[in-house]
Amino acid sequence: MKFKKNVLMAFIGSILFWSANPAFSSDCLQTRKTLKAPLKIYSAENPVKPTPENISAGKALYLKEAKPLACVKCHGEKGDGEGKMAKGMKPPPRDFTCKSMMDKIPDGQLFWIIKNGSKGTGMMPFKKIRDKQIWRLISYIRQFNTGE
Repeated sequence: MKFKKNVLMAFIGSILFWSANPAFSSDCLQTRKTLKAPLKIYSAENPVKPTPENISAGKALYLKEAKPLACVKCHGEKGDGEGKMAKGMKPPPRDFTCKSMMDKIPDGQLFWIIKNGSKGTGMMPFKKIRDKQIWRLISYIRQFNTGE
């Protein structure tokens, strides 16, 4: 009986927490059918340290240098998924500012998505971007939901 009461209290507490904290709101969650990366990649941590130099290099890719299309065009300058090309995209581009969602996506999965695209979305594969560049890009993308 005590266990059930604790579970119920935890459930009620989580509801109150989520509703009182819009930064953790589930309203921004976006469902995708993207394949899970192979385990070795999925569980990989970003080997590139989030130094100012690496974040700056990731930002340059995001804003301009990524080919065939800079990330900002769909994901927007604020990383909120509201870039100029986002209108009418179904599903909309991923909102990198959604902390509750982004915290659940490991770096390895982001790497996999950037490299291979996401079937059923507008996310195309970026096969020509070198691995180190992708990791730098991930370091920059992670800045959108940390308040930095």
